[in-house]
Formats: sequence, structure tokens, C-alpha cells
Amino acid sequence: MTAGHRITVERSNRHVRVLHGGRVLAESDRSLLLRETGCPDRYYIPPEDVRLDLLTPSGTHTYCPFKGTASYWSLPDAPDLVWAYPDPKPDVAEIKDHLCFYEAEVG
Repeated sequence: MTAGHRITVERSNRHVRVLHGGRVLAESDRSLLLRETGCPDRYYIPPEDVRLDLLTPSGTHTYCPFKGTASYWSLPDAPDLVWAYPDPKPDVAEIKDHLCFYEAEVG
């Protein structure tokens, strides 16, 4: 990591729920909380707790020098709403295949 840039991953003790258009897309008590310098905190949810049947893989990929290459999924009315790192960098290996949403309720 570069000087001044930091990423931490820890188990969240919060209940995380993701809604879109009134529909529950994910609900988990087993999410990981990723904190990264200059970015909002993000919850990464295990795939078992996500309604994968509602999501369609997207052709979008982005690269983060700290986390690796992300793959994206969409809803019909929300392109690239969800992302995951199928092969993350070693420093954040815990987030492998966990899904992250732009908007999540935390309770």
C-alpha cells in the first residue's frame, strides 16, 4: 500500500440489509466491513446472503491497485449496482467473492 493509504477488513457485528425498489436484495449478519482511506465504509456480504437470482452479470470490470479487479452485476433498472472481487489482492483476501452494494441499510 502507498504511504497514507490504508485498508482494513473486519467482521461486522451489525445487521446489513440491502433494498432496491422495495425488494430485499441481501440480508446478512455475517458481512465484512471494509474501511479504506478516502472512501466510504463498505459492507461486503457473503454470496449465500444475496439474492443472486435477481442479479445479472455485467460486462463491467474496474481495477483498484489495492483490492484488484472487480466484477459487476446489474438489475434491469440499476446497472452495475453490485460488485465483488473474485481474485482480490492478498491484503484483502477475506473479501473474495463477497458482494458489495452502493446502498445498504445497517442496523
